[in-house]
Amino acid sequence: MGLQQVVNRNGLDPRLLDLVKLRVSQINRCAFCIDLHVRDALQRGEKAERLHLLPAWEEVALYSDRERAALRWAEALTRLAEATVSDAVYAEARTQFTEAELLDLTLAIVAINGWNRFNVGFRVPPQATGYFKVSTRPTNGTETIAATQPPANVAA
Repeated sequence: MGLQQVVNRNGLDPRLLDLVKLRVSQINRCAFCIDLHVRDALQRGEKAERLHLLPAWEEVALYSDRERAALRWAEALTRLAEATVSDAVYAEARTQFTEAELLDLTLAIVAINGWNRFNVGFRVPPQATGYFKVSTRPTNGTETIAATQPPANVAA
């Protein structure tokens, strides 16, 4: 939760972060997050065409150089099991983002990958609300995350 709070306060363009969160969620096949981030992006004025074509972002000229660098960085960090992050991907990211911005972008990628794993693992359906509850332990004040029971229509 602390990481997400830091991500929520970073100075990156929310529309850029919407694209990154959506693309990572597509890679991880997180239905809840895909639905959520499409809705968020549309609410911020993102064009439906750019959202529909996001899985093929490298094939179309709808995305800026900065967005392309962010998407390439996000894909590389999300797919670490398949390959390392190349020097070329890192160099491209550094041409578009300051060191501090790249740190903020990386933290956002780490956070959405984490949320994808919670939501996929616990089979959270699109548009679910109140699925994860944050609670505070009375003795030491630390926050914990607990999942509620999956809805009856979701296979465990």
